[in-house]
Amino acid sequence: MNKIVTIISILLVLVALIGVRFFEEDLFYDPLIGFFKSDYADQTLPSLDTFNLILSIGFRYILNTIFSLALLWLIFKKVEIIKLSAILYLILFLLLLASYLLLIFNYKEGSYLTLFYVRRFLIQPLFLLILLPAFYFQKKA
Repeated sequence: MNKIVTIISILLVLVALIGVRFFEEDLFYDPLIGFFKSDYADQTLPSLDTFNLILSIGFRYILNTIFSLALLWLIFKKVEIIKLSAILYLILFLLLLASYLLLIFNYKEGSYLTLFYVRRFLIQPLFLLILLPAFYFQKKA
C-alpha cells in the first residue's frame, strides 16, 4: 500500500509541475512569454515592470523548487539530498536572477539567446532534470 501512495504522490507532484507551466500566463506576470513566442530577433524588449517581473519569476521559481524537492523526497527519501538540493536551488536562483537582471538592463537588440536561456532556467524545473539522474547514479555507486 505504501508504494501505491508514493506513486500517486509522485504523479500528483508531476501534475503540479505541469500545472505551473500550463497556467503560466494566468498565474505569472511575464511579458517575455509572448515576446519569445514571436519573431523576436529583430524586435526590442517589451516594456517591463521590473518589480512585478522579479516577484513573478521568484514566485514561479519557488513553486517549481517546492514541487521539485517534493519529488526528490518521494523518490529518494533522504534528508541529505533535500538539504543539498535546497542549497543548490538557492545559490542557483541568486546567480541566475542576478544574471537575468543584468541581461535585461544591458540587452543588445538582436542578441536575446542568453536572456532566453537564463530565463528558461528560472521559470522551468530544469535543475530537476539534472539532479534526478545525478542522485540516482550516486545512489547506485
